[in-house]
Amino acid sequence: MAADLAGKINELRTGKVGKLIAQRMQEFKDIAHKGNEEWFSELCYCVLTARSSAKNVMRLQEKIRKNGFLFLPQQNLTRKIRILGYKGPYKKRATYIVYNRKFRNIKEIINRIGGAKQARKWLVKNVKGIGYKEASHFLRNVGFDDVAILDRHVLSVLHEHGLIDEVSRPLTRGRYLEVEEKLAELAGKLGLTLGELDLYLWYLKTGEVLK
Repeated sequence: MAADLAGKINELRTGKVGKLIAQRMQEFKDIAHKGNEEWFSELCYCVLTARSSAKNVMRLQEKIRKNGFLFLPQQNLTRKIRILGYKGPYKKRATYIVYNRKFRNIKEIINRIGGAKQARKWLVKNVKGIGYKEASHFLRNVGFDDVAILDRHVLSVLHEHGLIDEVSRPLTRGRYLEVEEKLAELAGKLGLTLGELDLYLWYLKTGEVLK
């Protein structure tokens, strides 16, 4: 069944989906060259997606903008997240974002660490509201392409094609790394990065290419 999944992905690569994913990957590379404020906004995006839909949070991110994430008082930020229709524990997420402002120089921190895998460990240990999935999501969105974002959509596709036995969440660290290794093997066979493969798997389940 893995061969069937590979065939579906290869078919998508030759059409408009492949072009859209290439464009999205370039957008992530462009963010890599932007400043701490843009990176912090992406970090907040990933904190918020932990309990909400990507599309909902993309709209919310555009409304709050990077200055809001960095400077709005916690009460104001909480209120704004709520009235913008956030589908999750908005008070807790606002608290996390305000706490994480101590890492407003996040680009410099990550670049000092060197390498996505080590950076992911640091993010999970230090940043509130961030687990392995969210840390991987953030790193992909700021230009790293060698970590896997194992959300429910991706896990569901892997289960449907026999690459994993179950779709249990949340994943332990060990299980996350085990599934990521399987994806790395598939990505290598397809000639894709993990970041690209994630977008193809997400599209197969949702019919969308977001971020």
